[in-house]
Amino acid sequence: MSAPPVVRVTSLSKSYGTFAAVSDVSFEVARSEVFALLGPNGAGKTTLIRMLMDITRPDQGTVEVFGQRVDGGIKARVGYLPEERGLYKRAQIGDLLEYYARLKGRSAPDARALTSALLARLELAPWAKKKVTDLSKGMQQKVQFMTALIGDPELLVLDEPFTGLDPVNVRLFEDVIHERRAAGATVLLSTHQMNKVEELCDRALMIHHGRRVLYGAIRQLMRDHSDDSVLVRTAADLTQAPFVTGIEPENGAVRVRFAPGSGPSELLGWLAAQRAEVEEFRHMTTPLEDVFVRVVEAAGGTARSSNEDASQAARIVGTKASR
Repeated sequence: MSAPPVVRVTSLSKSYGTFAAVSDVSFEVARSEVFALLGPNGAGKTTLIRMLMDITRPDQGTVEVFGQRVDGGIKARVGYLPEERGLYKRAQIGDLLEYYARLKGRSAPDARALTSALLARLELAPWAKKKVTDLSKGMQQKVQFMTALIGDPELLVLDEPFTGLDPVNVRLFEDVIHERRAAGATVLLSTHQMNKVEELCDRALMIHHGRRVLYGAIRQLMRDHSDDSVLVRTAADLTQAPFVTGIEPENGAVRVRFAPGSGPSELLGWLAAQRAEVEEFRHMTTPLEDVFVRVVEAAGGTARSSNEDASQAARIVGTKASR
């Protein structure tokens, strides 16, 4: 029997007045996987994460983490990196991390040891006595990441973790995510960097206008939205193949597209009949970024503006408060 999911979201919805931020979304996150939450700006990702963390209460539906409704006991097993930084700006980094460790129930000696280990792993040990305001945006993001790692959480929820990072520190974050997963942690990751999703994640949920539009294994999603084109490197004149409808040069080879009802197997048979030498023959998979763009366009053209969404929600909340 497979292990129960770490996260189970069922028919989750949240509206602000007539504005539907999330509409009837369901998904599961399996134990020890890296799961991507995708969508254009204003799609409802952050609202969904806030409901998962019990910061915002849903209008309908349920959220279960480790098989239970989210409460204080469950939150102790979860590390959360929000999109907005929530650091005490005038606090020294070392003191700040020790404070968060104590909030997680660690003793003072354990908190100091954990802080030293985190500062060393995220390469900020020389900055331990510096205040948050003295740090660059990238360094502040590293401190925010460390607060999510305190307590060795079993579930890491990371909302745009790579914001403000240079390529070296993006790689550092990736390495830490791999380490935590290898240690048994589950990671839910929201990001706009599709190349990082391809590299890091097992499965993904994509929402648009608050609704689920894609859900499944990353490689399968890419295959499902790919055409049957192949990359071929050969001296044969592929224009003579009767079922080939398009040939485009690409990196010294050619990308071949086929008439309906034909595909790579027919081309292989034709090349064999021609006794053609073939240096490369590779099925082309559509990059996840292209899948993302196609699905967004098919589901309604342009994305909602996240600023417009926030303004609309704020107006609705303000109107209710004034009544």
